[in-house]
Amino acid sequence: MICMLLVAATTAASAYLVKPMLDDIFVNRNRSGLLIIPVAAILIFFIKGIAAYGQQYWMSYVGEQIIKELRNSLYDHIIELPISFFHKEKTGVLMSRITNDVNIVKAMVSTAVTSLLLDLFTVVGLTCVIFYMDWKLAVGAFLILPAAFYPVVAFGRRVRRFSTGCQEAMADLSVFLHETFSGSKVVKIFTREAYEKDRFRCKTETLFRLEMKSVISKSLSSPVMEFFGGLGIAFIIWFGGSRVISGESTTGTFFSFLTAVMMLYDPVKKLTKLNNTLQEGLAAVTRIYDIVERESEIVDNEDACTLENGPVGVKFDNVSFSYDGRRTDCSLSDKGDSLVLRGINLHANPGEVIALAGMSGGGKTSLVNLIPRFYDVTEGRIVIEKGGVEIDIRNISLHSLRSNISIVTQEPILFNETVMENIRYGRESASNEEVVAAARAAFAHDFIMGFPKGYDTVTGELGSRLSGGEKQRLCIARALIKDAPILILDEATSALDAEAEKIVQKALGNLMKGRTSFVIAHRLSTIQHANRVILINKGQIVEQGTHDELMLLKGDYFKLQNMQHNPSDD
Repeated sequence: MICMLLVAATTAASAYLVKPMLDDIFVNRNRSGLLIIPVAAILIFFIKGIAAYGQQYWMSYVGEQIIKELRNSLYDHIIELPISFFHKEKTGVLMSRITNDVNIVKAMVSTAVTSLLLDLFTVVGLTCVIFYMDWKLAVGAFLILPAAFYPVVAFGRRVRRFSTGCQEAMADLSVFLHETFSGSKVVKIFTREAYEKDRFRCKTETLFRLEMKSVISKSLSSPVMEFFGGLGIAFIIWFGGSRVISGESTTGTFFSFLTAVMMLYDPVKKLTKLNNTLQEGLAAVTRIYDIVERESEIVDNEDACTLENGPVGVKFDNVSFSYDGRRTDCSLSDKGDSLVLRGINLHANPGEVIALAGMSGGGKTSLVNLIPRFYDVTEGRIVIEKGGVEIDIRNISLHSLRSNISIVTQEPILFNETVMENIRYGRESASNEEVVAAARAAFAHDFIMGFPKGYDTVTGELGSRLSGGEKQRLCIARALIKDAPILILDEATSALDAEAEKIVQKALGNLMKGRTSFVIAHRLSTIQHANRVILINKGQIVEQGTHDELMLLKGDYFKLQNMQHNPSDD
């Protein structure tokens, strides 16, 4: 701001310099002025150049720092929000908020705010010069300005509205691109390239129309200011010229005044354009803070404790769950279909393997997602048993709770990093030797060493360079190195062929040793080793026992087994 003040002051001084130049040199023919005024001009423009560089550098530094912090804050907040948030929001929209919307704010902060302050100081400096020169003429010139600002404000409102529409259209475009690029195989196998091209053109056409509406509003503000500026200059020439002719003012004063006014209209005109940039930025800020101000419903209690690593049991105590989180005091039967789990009572002892079976949509995944508090129970409680003490998981800090749980899902997620870093993701402090040991236990070491760069091989986006079985074994190695006492396997082998499944099952056997494990599997042959099998149907436990006990019972589990072994039977 000091540099801006210097720029504004030297700009005003350069306008004032016109008066002694005309009056002393050209009218009075004062030779001493030929030396003093050029030296003064050089000094003024030297200081202005240095100050202009300083304000540009420092305001850019501050602006970029603000944008960095805003982007970091936005990402930090998004990554802390619960799983339910990611299920509701589109990935492309969230990416657009962090990239496109923040870039628009960047233009507002690093460019618009810089120019706003600089031009504002310049306007103040030149205004002082104008009133010092001829206050009567200045009053007349300034009477025109208020009339010029009304249409500028009106255009600014339109710009903000259309800018919001453009940002939403851009977010929709990001969603479309994410989906079509991720599903490129599906697009090609169904030969839908032409269809997707048409959809993309429709979206870009919508964005084009909104952009053009915004351009019209932004473009009209400058001609309006030009017209009113012309009216002001015409008034100054008429009124100021008459004062010079009548002898009330000097030629130097008039031209100095005219120079200051012409220099004044330029920053004023810039301020009107900045209003458009500010309106676009404010629209982006609104969208960003729509995310930043969202609060997570999954939070730590004030007196949350820390769960130490070691063997633990897990107990579901009359647990019911609904994704809308609705709680009532009436009976379960009165709650309609909103509950996906109803009155679950289940006790898993330390080191016990619990298999969850049942038809798709029965509530198996919903049940295990409650353990790490991806969602909170609607009724009842889940407790961790350790050393004879029961602790409600809501009274354990989220970091501590999740540090004691590992999950291997049907869709293995790897990051576009090396094999070494993907396994070490389970425990950042793990040494290279521990990573290799985990890979051996997951039966992954041999195929890793077959890669040209071994453990330094980059896996590609989501592990795209690896087969399904290889990706799954790396995920198992990642879970092994975490060494968490609670393990959740959510259909970890259902997407694999028979040969890959055999190898992965061996790796899973190593992973489950000594851990309290919850295993979801559609292939019932993969869960026969479990200590207990829990059959869940429509959110309720309908049968439980060992595999042999349930087969002898000849109930729903028996029917499921027969359906899988004899799929052609009615």
